[in-house]
Amino acid sequence: MKALRVGEARGHGARVGVILFFVTAIASAGDWPGWRGPARDGHAPANSKALETLPREPHARWRLKIGTGLASPIVAGGNVFYLDNQSDKETAHALDRETGRELWQTPVDDVFTDSQYAPGPRCTPLVDGDRLYAQSSKGLLRCLNVADGKQLWSLNYTQDFNAVFIGERGAAQGGHRHGFTASPWVDGSRLILAVGDTNGAGVVCVAKETGKVLWKSQNDRVANAAPITALVGGVKPKQVIAFTVEGLIGLNLETGDLLWRVPLTSTFGRHVSTPTVVDNVVMVGSHMRGTIGAALTLDAALKTWSASVQWESKECTLNFASPVAVGDCLYGLGMTKNVFCLEAKTGKTLWSKTSLISTSAEKAHAGFVVVGNNILMLTDTGEVILFAADPKEFRELGRAQVCGANWCNPAYADGKLFVRDAKELVCVDLLP
Repeated sequence: MKALRVGEARGHGARVGVILFFVTAIASAGDWPGWRGPARDGHAPANSKALETLPREPHARWRLKIGTGLASPIVAGGNVFYLDNQSDKETAHALDRETGRELWQTPVDDVFTDSQYAPGPRCTPLVDGDRLYAQSSKGLLRCLNVADGKQLWSLNYTQDFNAVFIGERGAAQGGHRHGFTASPWVDGSRLILAVGDTNGAGVVCVAKETGKVLWKSQNDRVANAAPITALVGGVKPKQVIAFTVEGLIGLNLETGDLLWRVPLTSTFGRHVSTPTVVDNVVMVGSHMRGTIGAALTLDAALKTWSASVQWESKECTLNFASPVAVGDCLYGLGMTKNVFCLEAKTGKTLWSKTSLISTSAEKAHAGFVVVGNNILMLTDTGEVILFAADPKEFRELGRAQVCGANWCNPAYADGKLFVRDAKELVCVDLLP
């Protein structure tokens, strides 16, 4: 049966087109459905084709002019979703993945403005099954129907949880200053939200189907780092790991109870890097503290967790680019514009490579995607570089220009890279 494209059919045919879109989204969801991919760790799906080199001039399958924003695109069920600024509204869009044809758009919230970047959304949306979760910079979360963009339910962090949003004024910190940029995360039936404030709702867990609050935990203020869930050491239940203004915390996924805490602070609460876990070591970083590895230990008799800083690295200081782990190694971008590889257990620098990033150190950014044994890095000037995940040395395998200047992570699915800059969203073929 030939699938209908939304906008090409009328009457009954239009309804069939929407149904086909809905079924496709459910059947193949999980390509790159949220911030940093299907497992929130920067790894492409396990069944992805190997990427051994890059074409010199990658073919752009389609290009689409879009509004401003820093929210990364995502791919799920044969479709692409993104947020941008349309007429001073943070707006969610759904596109046909093959053609770039728009299927629907839905306003999310009034746009947020500060001195960091042009007005626009900053939080990457998330697709889970037939639902899309879009969070605005001002803390309005909308759960939308993937098929047509219609709202199913919503939560307002300032109204429903008494969270504070100040904007770029005075000594405001973290999300209070630059917006609620920490993308939500789904684990099973639970939706994890970085709400963040001193009212017992630092992290909130709701039922993903209804938005009903299941638990609220801690008085931590929200930073700009997305929360993750992890089964540390194979010990149940899973943990919610969040990097807040006050530090790094682990919570019981089922109850929200605090399991451990590592206090970490910095000027303006600028904690941006998504936590990365290797075995029992959780790694984060900030421009002031450097990169740290926190070791988690379980007292089996008491059934309690403890956490302590096992190592610190100033040489490989993370700023606002999130790293990726391959094997026992962490690969990322340091404050001296150095792409690095360090040992996750010890923090030892295995290699450090400069000259790959040309912007100023304080503005340097890179988005990392692990594809098999290799790593794709999208630089903030729109160049993509492929290098080997090799702890012995930096080995470049190819590079190509794919878009303009940006601070957005790419999405990768089925050999295609989806990237955005200040003007366009582009789908690029990286495989023959």
